[in-house]
Amino acid sequence: MAIRNDRLSTDEYAENFSDIHPPFDTREAALVEANRCLFCYDAPCIKSCPTSINIPKFIKQITTDNVKGSAYTILDANIMGGGCSKVCPVEKLCEGSCVYNLLNEPPIPIAKLQRYSTEKAIEQQWPLFIRKPVVNKKVAVVGAGPAGLSCAHVLSREGIDVTIFEKESKGGGLMTYGIAAYKVTPQFCEDEVNFITSLGGINIKYDQQLGRNVTLSQLQAEYDAVFLGIGVGLARQLEIPGEHLEGVEDAIEFIYDIRTKGYPAIPVGDRVAVIGLGMTAIDAATQAKRLGAKDVTIVYRRTQAEMPSTEVELNLAKLDGCGVIWLASPKEIRGENGKVTQLICNVMELGLPDNSGRRWPVETGETITLDVDMVIKAAGQIPFEELVNSNRLDHAKGKLLINDDCSTNIKGVFAGGDCVNGGKEVVDAVQAGKDGAKAILGFIKSERAKE
Repeated sequence: MAIRNDRLSTDEYAENFSDIHPPFDTREAALVEANRCLFCYDAPCIKSCPTSINIPKFIKQITTDNVKGSAYTILDANIMGGGCSKVCPVEKLCEGSCVYNLLNEPPIPIAKLQRYSTEKAIEQQWPLFIRKPVVNKKVAVVGAGPAGLSCAHVLSREGIDVTIFEKESKGGGLMTYGIAAYKVTPQFCEDEVNFITSLGGINIKYDQQLGRNVTLSQLQAEYDAVFLGIGVGLARQLEIPGEHLEGVEDAIEFIYDIRTKGYPAIPVGDRVAVIGLGMTAIDAATQAKRLGAKDVTIVYRRTQAEMPSTEVELNLAKLDGCGVIWLASPKEIRGENGKVTQLICNVMELGLPDNSGRRWPVETGETITLDVDMVIKAAGQIPFEELVNSNRLDHAKGKLLINDDCSTNIKGVFAGGDCVNGGKEVVDAVQAGKDGAKAILGFIKSERAKE
């Protein structure tokens, strides 16, 4: 793989990784869009938001210059509404359900308006929330990602002291370490975490990993309840020859390094193949191109109709100059002198639907060869099966099993977010954290009644 620390100038890096969805330039621009809203009765945009933000209300508040009230409306429902305004796939959520789509007009730019209000609140650290009196109860949260932070904030508002155990050196989880830098900056992620913890009653202990620095049994003994928001972060391996050649990277680690080490420190090939077509694959492909790769090709074993990514994300990759090969599955990675030189792919076709109705790809017997000097694996993530097994937590192939009250099979231990759903959107994790907090409050109340 070509390691070229001089491939781009500082200015070129800054341009390539600048905000891909810039905010409104002026207050007037925000008001023009806000005033387009029809303030629908039984608004479909609310129903499409996993956290049920009252979207017409916060937009109406913008039109009356009540930006602080608008921010409260958003953050009361979704404490990570600032980050979500930058990374949510709104085209398939709130904006995708806007009634203007039925009128063949552009939908209300909900995310941009949401950003307009929340960025002011986060930048200026507005004290929007007040804690209830302390109730002398404490909860341990494992993971300072969207689920854990959301759970902690709800509990703290109710007067419960929360300690979060986070394995990394910074909070934010996926927002901080796993999303393209041109979507959300590390500085914003840090500011958002500081805004959440500014409420008080939330203490984050960094570099504390479950199973290494702290055990579940310890947390059970020391706290009234435990919430597991450990995410899903193990990259799925391809299990093909040549996977461990130099130049073959995991997309998760690739994006992590970009976020933590800085652009010039990240080696990138001239001819890059990215395997997979989810959001992580898109982020890896576009960032490889923006780091200076001459040619980036995404390889996906199904057709565009089955891709996990949204069309908006796919178009972003295409605009950056990334190519896509459909119906191709990696068969072998070849190399010379220990370094990757070729990716061999099976040509696929979609077979008959299975019981779930999904058509699975089958080999045609043909292959194609790509000359590459870097392969980025983005074929999905797998849960921490060994970790949950060692803690005797019920699971399905590593995904934690919970009941309707977010409770695991262990009394007083709750869970939510990617460790349960296998890896959905940030906004889904935020809602899972809210659900977990509600369940914990009910549990603590019931336990107190027994005393």
